[in-house]
Amino acid sequence: MQNKNISSVLKSVQKPGRYIGGEYNSVIKSKEAVKCRFAFCFPDTYEIGMSNLGVRILYDVINRDPDVWCERVYAPWTDMKEKMEQYDIPLAAVESGDPLTDFDMVAFSLQYELCYTTALAMLKMAGIPIYSRDRTEDTPIVIGGGPCVYNAEPVADFFDLINVGEGEEVLLEICHLYNEMRDNGTYKRAAFLREASHIEGVYIPSLYEVSYNDDGTIREYKPLYEDVPKKVRKRIVSDLDKAPYPEKLVMPYIETVHDRIVLEVYRGCIRGCRFCQAGMVYRPIREKSPETLCKQAKCLFDNSGYDEISLISLSISDYSELPRLTDDLLSWTDPARVSLSLPSLRIDSFSEELMQKVSSVRTGGITFAPEAGTQRLRDVINKNVSEEDLMRSVGIAFRGGKSNVKLYFMNGLPTETMEDIEGISQLASKVISEYFKLPKPQRPRGIGVTISVACFVPKPFTPFQWEKQDSLESLEEKQKHLKEVITDRRIKYNYHDSRVSRIEAVLARGDRRLAPAIALAVEEGAMLDAWDEFFDYDRWVSVMERCGVDPDFYTTRGFGLDEVLPWDIIDIGVTKAFLLRERERAYEGKTTPSCAEKCSGCGANKLGGKNRWCK
Repeated sequence: MQNKNISSVLKSVQKPGRYIGGEYNSVIKSKEAVKCRFAFCFPDTYEIGMSNLGVRILYDVINRDPDVWCERVYAPWTDMKEKMEQYDIPLAAVESGDPLTDFDMVAFSLQYELCYTTALAMLKMAGIPIYSRDRTEDTPIVIGGGPCVYNAEPVADFFDLINVGEGEEVLLEICHLYNEMRDNGTYKRAAFLREASHIEGVYIPSLYEVSYNDDGTIREYKPLYEDVPKKVRKRIVSDLDKAPYPEKLVMPYIETVHDRIVLEVYRGCIRGCRFCQAGMVYRPIREKSPETLCKQAKCLFDNSGYDEISLISLSISDYSELPRLTDDLLSWTDPARVSLSLPSLRIDSFSEELMQKVSSVRTGGITFAPEAGTQRLRDVINKNVSEEDLMRSVGIAFRGGKSNVKLYFMNGLPTETMEDIEGISQLASKVISEYFKLPKPQRPRGIGVTISVACFVPKPFTPFQWEKQDSLESLEEKQKHLKEVITDRRIKYNYHDSRVSRIEAVLARGDRRLAPAIALAVEEGAMLDAWDEFFDYDRWVSVMERCGVDPDFYTTRGFGLDEVLPWDIIDIGVTKAFLLRERERAYEGKTTPSCAEKCSGCGANKLGGKNRWCK
């Protein structure tokens, strides 16, 4: 760590390992030898950011270019923030200790809406104006990316450039354009942004004018110049087998959320759950081969020493080569005493064989996500699993020695009734009954079922993007009712704060008129809003009221089917016509088969990509 000012306060803050840098496998380059300095900012704490796979991948990809040096930046905890303000210490990168104002590019990965205030607070701590319009020629280009930018409008006024979609290729193209314009003497901030708008997957908010109707809905998105695209198509990596993947991991000095090897098996999802944004925006499905995955896993193990490998995707059990992959991995992970973690297992594809493989290296509970308590509502949301699927799967788990089952649900889903809410309790009770069907000698000890219920947020680019969100009163009534109907002490009930979900919905579904409220929240101290202890609902209500924002306009109003949506400026490949068809089928209670069974014509095939599903 070269920042002596931060070094001087390390003894007075919690977890100084968050700030010292110098980790094994971190990348150090000569400042004089590179043309572009790139600060990759994660708007949350070091422990969270170090566990993020996207950061790991892009840090590796960018640093493979000899002309670019990518460094990491994380949000300080509140005690460090206070010290930095007290001693006038600007936010700095972990590798060099240099302030963010020394960089050419400052990029933020926006993983969840409640990190918006943290991102802006980090800009303030760095001495960078939070509004793009206030930046000068000497200010770094501020970039936004990640899942949230599929509707970047609430934060569009704060970012110079938005990377829509996957960043492995486009971020380097942005850096190369910057270097080229610097080299030939044509670089000016405005000229660079105008030229960058021609790169597929790049959205420059300042190059679009947004107009509104008298009722507050959006009238039009209008490019300011003819050469600026009317819509921005997301960027994808076509062939994941050929895509770069880290061979070495930056090894933290302190414990992080995921201290393990994370192996990305595929992108996309063959399912079509109607509430799930990720299942739509990450299409088309692209798989890695077992050979590539095994090679990457062994390389990372040799270079890190981690004793756990987690296979991740939106639904790992839908990977077409899963039996072969697990066999190949277990052939060397078992002897090496490396555990294999298989999260995101689907109820309908959980098997005895898979259970045996998991049990050979992993103990503890098992997690499934029925999402709704009744079959009627599961059909509405296109979950395509049945009560029989769940009972079969938990039976396998119990026979395999698992005694703790966690079940994920949502409340506030479209068409939901109190009968559907009661179905959650009834389903949990049936899981316990399934346990007692086993002969006593075969039962694992200490049966327990935990049900976790989140509040539904209608997200952009889903068949439910037009739906209204339940009111706070309705969500709280349903939470209270479910608590009352759970009478078995072996069932533990957790539920999400409905106030958090309301603010999340406003930020997820909002437009550019939210910017002043977000900026005011930051001005009044908002930061780390994704942490329960720092989320302040009353502050959010207050700043919105003072800035003339009506939260109900984005939540309980719902959106018209012919309305221009804030995110219509983005093309994710999946068509609006498909989403409308799926919405209609939801209200008819009809399910849609997975991509593996039948192509439903979502439109994502136009993006290309090496995959076995889209033809």
